[in-house]
Amino acid sequence: MSETYKEDGVNIEVGDDFSSAAGKMCKGTFNNSAFVKVADFAEGNFRGPRGFKLVNLPEDHYLEAAPDGVGTKVVLIDSAFSHRQAMQDVIAMTASDITRWGGKPLVFVNVLDVATLGEADSETNKLFKQMVYGLGKIAKDQEFVCFRGETAELGSCVGSDNDNALTKFNIAGFMVGAYLPDRMITGKTLKPGQVVVTLKENGFRSNGISSVRKAFKMQFGEDWWNNPDAQEPIRAAATPSVLYDKFLTRANGWNDGNIVNPLFKMHLVTHVSGGGIVDKFFGDMLKPLGLSAHLDNLFAPPQIMRCVSNWRNIPTKECYQTFNGGNGMIVVLDKIDVNDFIAVAKIYGIEAQACGEITKESEPTLSIRDKFGLDDGIDILEYT
Repeated sequence: MSETYKEDGVNIEVGDDFSSAAGKMCKGTFNNSAFVKVADFAEGNFRGPRGFKLVNLPEDHYLEAAPDGVGTKVVLIDSAFSHRQAMQDVIAMTASDITRWGGKPLVFVNVLDVATLGEADSETNKLFKQMVYGLGKIAKDQEFVCFRGETAELGSCVGSDNDNALTKFNIAGFMVGAYLPDRMITGKTLKPGQVVVTLKENGFRSNGISSVRKAFKMQFGEDWWNNPDAQEPIRAAATPSVLYDKFLTRANGWNDGNIVNPLFKMHLVTHVSGGGIVDKFFGDMLKPLGLSAHLDNLFAPPQIMRCVSNWRNIPTKECYQTFNGGNGMIVVLDKIDVNDFIAVAKIYGIEAQACGEITKESEPTLSIRDKFGLDDGIDILEYT
């Protein structure tokens, strides 16, 4: 081991141990998907070569790669000690950008940049390993392969609001997935009279976190992470993202290595991420088609989201442009499919409800019945 390099902030021995643990986790996921065949040429070397190919797919399939990260939610994760579930956020941000178009997330690769991995068996080191083990569990449940990852100790180049944070890190990655031309969900079949269904989200996902951090600072002081009164709200704000991908891909006919008929005709699936329902559902998808929507039965935002909006003094109309409002995915269906769709979602542990209708107005308009309840007298919010 290089003592000089260790003095300079990089512990090769600890890094090798961490990479070995991550490599074992990855290897344990190689058989997760019937659509992916992994060849391990490493002969026991966790850094050795490996390759993958897609199987059981029609020749006309196309590949997609969706990159993203969790932004500054890492500060909340550290403060809440929610590392075991932390990778749900990066999976939500990458996999959902494939699922929303009708594709199937298959292979995940990530990059973890840290200030330090800590000494062997330190609390810092144990928490980072919890992230790795948690990712393995998520991959098994959601049926994708963790192909590779990269971890780097970058010292002061990775920071935090909290100078004394046990884990200073950034996490990002990309998901490789497949599309089939005959089951893409692009919104081209949208028309008035179709029903909008929302899938419940219990937290912030990974969007609007800069405003969350500012709200905590305003409510609990400069060192909010040390304020005893902030601990329960911090844990609520760090709630990991709900993963909808297994349900939605099965609903679209991706079934255990077989391609079968979709259970439902989904005319649109919107991942409610940065920009909220206003940008992602209306601005990106409906407005260019000259369509409108009236959403009068969205899920209410979780209490912590209401608190943050209040502490930060965010105008009610901006709340649906900043946060998901308790709605992680928006799906548009024919009326005949709505009840069955909601019932199947429940089987996968996902709460869903009809929340509105696609309409045609003289000018494209999104109207939302407010569920934040921050401004007295405001009921219907309109966006054009």
